[in-house]
Amino acid sequence: MRILIDTNILLDVLLNREPWVAEAAMLWAACENGQATGYICASSFTDIFYIAHRLTDIEHARKAVRLCLGTFEVCAIDKSTLESADLLAGSDFEDNLQIACAIQYHLNAIVSRDLNDFKDVPVLTITPSTALQRIMQ
Repeated sequence: MRILIDTNILLDVLLNREPWVAEAAMLWAACENGQATGYICASSFTDIFYIAHRLTDIEHARKAVRLCLGTFEVCAIDKSTLESADLLAGSDFEDNLQIACAIQYHLNAIVSRDLNDFKDVPVLTITPSTALQRIMQ
């Protein structure tokens, strides 16, 4: 299974955010172990660094980026990706960019705990628990 992982799920693991960290960590481990291939939008790295730096320190922020680079594939973002995101109906450009990346990379699903952010999109959007169930089948 090839999945795009929403930034919030990554932050749940990196910042040990309860109550979501356990499930998010299991999904991360499934990607790390090759049971699924996890993808992250390139733009998510700046968000991860910024939030981790703001809540911890620069060393933890850099470590968070390195951990993601070591585990996940990166969806490159170019002009056509940005234009595709702009054409999507959603009001959140960051979410639209993730959808555009999932389409561009022909991914099976977007994994997010905020399914309301991905209503009526042309890519399957599932929760971490559903993703884990599918991966373990």
